[in-house]
Amino acid sequence: MKFTTDILLAKIRDGQTMTLRDQILLVAQLSFPAMLAQLSSIVMQYIDASMVGQLGADGAASIGLVSTSLWLFGGICSAVATGFSVQVAHRIGANDFSGARSVLRQSIVACMIFAIGITALGVAVSTPLPVWLGGHAKIISAASHYFLFFMLGIPFLIMEFLASGMLRCSGNMRIPSTLNVLMCALDVVFNFLFIFPSHHFQVFGMNFTLPGLGLGVVGAALGTVLAEVVVCLLMMYYLLFRSDTLKLTQDTGSYNLQRDCLRKAFNISFPIGLQHVVMNGAMVMITAIVAPLGSIAIAANSFGVTAESICYMPGYGLEEAATTLVGQSAGARRRELMRRFANITVIMAMIIMGLMGILLYFAAPAIMSMMTPVKEVVDLGAAALRIEAFAEPLFAASIVCYGVFVGAGDTLTPCWMNIFSIWAVRLTLAAVLVGSMGLLGVWTAMCVELCFRGIIFLLRLRSDRWIGVKKIRQ
Repeated sequence: MKFTTDILLAKIRDGQTMTLRDQILLVAQLSFPAMLAQLSSIVMQYIDASMVGQLGADGAASIGLVSTSLWLFGGICSAVATGFSVQVAHRIGANDFSGARSVLRQSIVACMIFAIGITALGVAVSTPLPVWLGGHAKIISAASHYFLFFMLGIPFLIMEFLASGMLRCSGNMRIPSTLNVLMCALDVVFNFLFIFPSHHFQVFGMNFTLPGLGLGVVGAALGTVLAEVVVCLLMMYYLLFRSDTLKLTQDTGSYNLQRDCLRKAFNISFPIGLQHVVMNGAMVMITAIVAPLGSIAIAANSFGVTAESICYMPGYGLEEAATTLVGQSAGARRRELMRRFANITVIMAMIIMGLMGILLYFAAPAIMSMMTPVKEVVDLGAAALRIEAFAEPLFAASIVCYGVFVGAGDTLTPCWMNIFSIWAVRLTLAAVLVGSMGLLGVWTAMCVELCFRGIIFLLRLRSDRWIGVKKIRQ
């Protein structure tokens, strides 16, 4: 008998027995499209980095200088969307589909209000931010404009996060993953058109021209934002009018914000948002630590972070599956099933990311060479990646454990665990080691911290405190 994702998800909601084969199959069916989307996103980052790398070390440094600040704003938007999508997963798990659509309606209004406010804040800080981060005069202007254009696209980004999260929590991984692949393809096309000037060439004696605006770093921002806009509109259309579970044409309902829904969203989102603020704030501090080392170090650090993303792609794919499966199991009040899905996803991620770490260690120079022709950047970035490769299995544990806890609605304690780990361990070690080891000291601190974080997350997973014994029946 061929098991489909919908049939297996229905077993969770209806309280049916699930074999180990059912559970592994469902994890694979949900995580594979998410991994594909992650892979396409990483390919997009590699191509982006390669394009920007052609602009030289200063162009790459201008983007690297503000990239962690953009992660900060993006992380906050993701947290706000998650506060509503987890509620939807719980409602669907309890077979309350009308309630799930009610949460969706309210989330659209709440997220748009939030997006307007955070966009205004981003625009206000776009000019002084590169100066605050210690960027040198040659890269400040380009970094400021890059940040500004990204912030203007925040309303579309948060709605894309919302639509993607809602569809995934309903069990639909295919549409978000497919559209994310499309976004990567569009990003490559738009970036090529916007970053580089027009190219003239001949083929068999015939003259051809590839159009281009030659906007450099600003073009990289415009290309990515335009790709996000297109995919956001397509994702929202599917969610609101085509989704079997969540399309709003199935019933009528109010868009008025309700206190109970907002309170639950706040309880889920606030720890996640606080974590993003504090952790990405720490990443901004790391950037400030690296900035005085010069453009080579900034570029190597930025490209190294992009290069490492190929390793944690499977982890984030499995994290999304874990959040969906644990969330629906929590809604169905099936405690033992929550535990089994947690263990399966974490073990799978640790094995896969461990193997990816081995690949990263040996392929580091080749990967860095794909993104920049500057030999000094390649050599320094490759050395940093080889340090990081040893942390991948425990990094996987922290990624997927966090997705498990979010699905269960347990976000406060993991938030403090993440904050303590990155501020007390990574930042402290980085500040100590950068003076004697330079950028490699910063990456050594990162490796140690990720291992520490993975261990404490595994200890919490084993404790079962995240399950909520008083709320979930066997």
